[in-house]
Amino acid sequence: MKTTIPTTTCEPDVALCGMNRPSDGRSRSWWAVGVGAATLLLGFGVWLVVSDPPVYRFLVRLCADRDFMQATLRQWSILAPLVVILIQALQVLIAPIPGEVTGWLGGFVFGQWLGFLYSTVGLTAGSLAAFWVGRRLGTPWVRRMLGSQVWERMEFIAEGRGAVLCFAIYLTPGLPKDIVCYLFGISPMSFWLFAAASTVGRLPGTWVLSAQGAQAAAGEYVELLLLTALVAAIAMPLYAYRSQIVSWLQRRA
Repeated sequence: MKTTIPTTTCEPDVALCGMNRPSDGRSRSWWAVGVGAATLLLGFGVWLVVSDPPVYRFLVRLCADRDFMQATLRQWSILAPLVVILIQALQVLIAPIPGEVTGWLGGFVFGQWLGFLYSTVGLTAGSLAAFWVGRRLGTPWVRRMLGSQVWERMEFIAEGRGAVLCFAIYLTPGLPKDIVCYLFGISPMSFWLFAAASTVGRLPGTWVLSAQGAQAAAGEYVELLLLTALVAAIAMPLYAYRSQIVSWLQRRA
């Protein structure tokens, strides 16, 4: 009697596929790491509140008192925009903090359009640096960095050469925009085509975060809620169908 072994298929969605479905042992390990990290962060926060060190008081005042923030930024002069640009570039390369936080902070500190400008410069610089690193170090290094499971589901990006693929990836919410910079670095795509497509694709999301930060800083909470609702209405369908979008992109890569 012939036994049929059932098989499963998985859409090439980098956010939903097997790369995020580790084995039970690995899952428990990640849970342990997550719980440990959360406990450390909570303990550190309690220590800050109880001990009330000068740096903590400075940061609290910097966030709560916009006049004090502006005076501090004036003292920093040209260094203030450079810090935001550097943070945005680093979050692409090594992702120390989420890009949503840094983009929002740029608008909160510098206003909608300056924050948008500085964030765009930083994101573009970081993306081009990651692209250059991927091209310089080559496929073996990028493959080791991503891991075998992620590589299997995202390898098609390294084979793409069109601006439409690049633009769509950076425009679609929920796709990992930072690590694909390294993948495009080993693709046939030219440096300047990647620079144009990735930068333009990032613009809508960067502007939204900057505008939200500026509205929060100005106390325009009604406008902030309306903008957030509008963005959610547009982004949620794209996010929900991101697996189909990636599948469509893969067929045309």
